[in-house]
Amino acid sequence: MEKGSPLRRTAFVVGGITGLAVALALVWRDPAARAAPQIEAPPVAIRADLTAAERTTIELFEEASPSVCFITSIGYRRRSAFSLRADEIPQGTGSGFIWDRRGHVVTNYHVLRGARAARVTLADQTTWDASWVGGAPEKDLAVLSIDAPRGKLVPLALGSSGDLRVGQSVFAIGNPFGLDQTLTTGVISALGREIESLTGVAIRNVVQTDAAINPGNSGGPLLDSSGRLIGVNTQILSTSGAYAGIGFAIPADTVGWVVPELIAKGRIERPVLGVVVAAAERYLDLEGALITRVTSRSGADRAGLQPTYRDARGRIILGDVILELDGAPIRSEDDLILALERREAGETVVLTVWRDGRRREVEARLGSS
Repeated sequence: MEKGSPLRRTAFVVGGITGLAVALALVWRDPAARAAPQIEAPPVAIRADLTAAERTTIELFEEASPSVCFITSIGYRRRSAFSLRADEIPQGTGSGFIWDRRGHVVTNYHVLRGARAARVTLADQTTWDASWVGGAPEKDLAVLSIDAPRGKLVPLALGSSGDLRVGQSVFAIGNPFGLDQTLTTGVISALGREIESLTGVAIRNVVQTDAAINPGNSGGPLLDSSGRLIGVNTQILSTSGAYAGIGFAIPADTVGWVVPELIAKGRIERPVLGVVVAAAERYLDLEGALITRVTSRSGADRAGLQPTYRDARGRIILGDVILELDGAPIRSEDDLILALERREAGETVVLTVWRDGRRREVEARLGSS
């Protein structure tokens, strides 16, 4: 057979096909031959040392997380329309933190609103029935009490919100979506914000942060880089109800006076001036709180403050307009409430009022609510 002849080429092709068929048959019969080839994993790299910032964050979380707890609000549902027995049902969840070693726990008022009972789960996963101590819906703060051993109660250090700076680092610990002991980080985005409370009264000097705050974070602490409490996470600004980069925290300076008052009295007791007011700009080209009514025998009544009234002909005679209280501008009822909240019953305040076309100063003694 000559080299390169058609017959030789045909024999070569036939031989190759036969060999391939034999090889495939051997592979089919031998499962080991069909096994996937061994793929070697890359070697595990040795981790470099943590950065100083990472170590600081880890230490902060490890020190602060034992103070943070998970709160479940409980409701009751009757078993049927004909039964007097009721079953407990979880109504909502949120976060909170240990205030002191007496077992006081701080959270948001809205976390517990409408609840019949509450339970507190500590960082060690033990759960305790909680009793109500007090609440301030106008500040969205509430206090519970649990009968846990002192060794399980790790209070947070209270900081100040008066010296905060936009851009400084902040850390939020809470239980978003029921995932306990979650840490998020960010910065202070703005200061001096104002949000509306459950009662419609403004909460002022609120801290705005971009640290992720989601449903379930409410009532948890906002911490500075020293692990101090600088705010209580309370709301997010979002059209969808999920985190959108803007969260708000009640400032520590507010928390610092509201919580002790709730523990002592169960509520905030404000001194009262004894007036009902409305925005003056509705009736006058003037910013202030127009007095529409004066309570008989109140401090305002004794000070001679004048209410709005109708004369014999039915004409409206405008009363005094409160412009300032101890130098603080008063533009609305909210301003008056907030100006009085840090005063004590029995104190005397100086009111600047507009009457008969000129400013006057009037001293008034505050009564008790």
